[in-house]
Amino acid sequence: MSEDFSTALTERQSGHLPDLLGLEWLEARAGYVKGRFTVARHHMAPNGFLHAASVIALADSACGYGCVVSLPQGATGFTTIELKSNFLGTVLEGGVLCEASLLHGGRTTQVWDAVVTAEATGKTIALFRCTQMVLHPRA
Repeated sequence: MSEDFSTALTERQSGHLPDLLGLEWLEARAGYVKGRFTVARHHMAPNGFLHAASVIALADSACGYGCVVSLPQGATGFTTIELKSNFLGTVLEGGVLCEASLLHGGRTTQVWDAVVTAEATGKTIALFRCTQMVLHPRA
């Protein structure tokens, strides 16, 4: 079994957006990340529904952290070059869960998929895909 980086990632996000949103990391290893948050007022849009940006922040952070722990040898980091999300539902209270998986792990790009669900019911509320450009030192 590969090393779990969830504690290190939680510490790394201190004072940054994922921390401010209360994102928690349950599992983080090469090729897979699982995280969540408990719905609070700051996750909601003024219309009373879960803000799409809260869902995107969870999914994008899960994929980004997955990219960090899955970088190929010699890489120095990454940057997101494309993302897309389809929203299928919402959550008004309780937990929101995200599972992100590496689909393509190349030398210069990674492609990640994430499924965001209502923690209590398992109902899918969003499907997310992003492409990361892997950064290498300049020669």
